Amino acid sequence: MSKKIVIISTSLRNNSNSDILADEFLKGAENAGHIVEKINLKDKNIAFCKGCLACQINKKCIIKDDADEIFEKVKEADVVVWATPVYYYSMSGQMKTLIDRLNPLFVSPYNFKDVYLIATAADSNESAIDKTIQGLLGWIECLSKTRLKNVLKATGLTNPAEAKNSVKYLKEAYTMGQNV
Repeated sequence: MSKKIVIISTSLRNNSNSDILADEFLKGAENAGHIVEKINLKDKNIAFCKGCLACQINKKCIIKDDADEIFEKVKEADVVVWATPVYYYSMSGQMKTLIDRLNPLFVSPYNFKDVYLIATAADSNESAIDKTIQGLLGWIECLSKTRLKNVLKATGLTNPAEAKNSVKYLKEAYTMGQNV
C-alpha cells in the first residue's frame, strides 16, 4: 500500500551530507511506490515559537510563516522523515525550531505513526548522534500514536558532499526508504 511520506531536510548547507542521504531515502521510497515530498528548510522562513500556547486552543500557530504549510503537510503524511546534521551532539537549530512550531499537532488530528531520522556527524563515533535521537524522542513522546521507526547514524562525514562517496550510507538510506 502506497504511503504519503514527508522528508524534512534541515541543513542550511548546499551539498550537505544529510540532504544527500535524504535524497537516497526519497529514491528508495519512490521506487517502492510511495508518494514522497521533500521539504528543504534552507529555503524556508520559520520564526521561533513564542511559547504563547494559543495553538493549543486554535489548533494552529498565530505566527504566519512557512511553518504553517509544513505543519499541514506533516499532519497529512503517513510517515515523517527528519534529516539533520548533528552540531555539538544535537540536532540542527532549524530542526528544533520547526519541532517547536509543530506544537499544534499535540491537539490536532494527524495521520503519521512512523518517524524516521537520518543524522550525519563529523564524529566517527555513533554515540555522537544519541542526543539528537533523544531530542527527537521528546517530540515523538508527546504525540501519542507515533514511534521512532528507524535511525540512520551516518558518522565520520567531515566534509560537505562526502556522503556521495559513502556506498554504505547511500545504500542504508535507500534501503530504509524502500522498506517504509
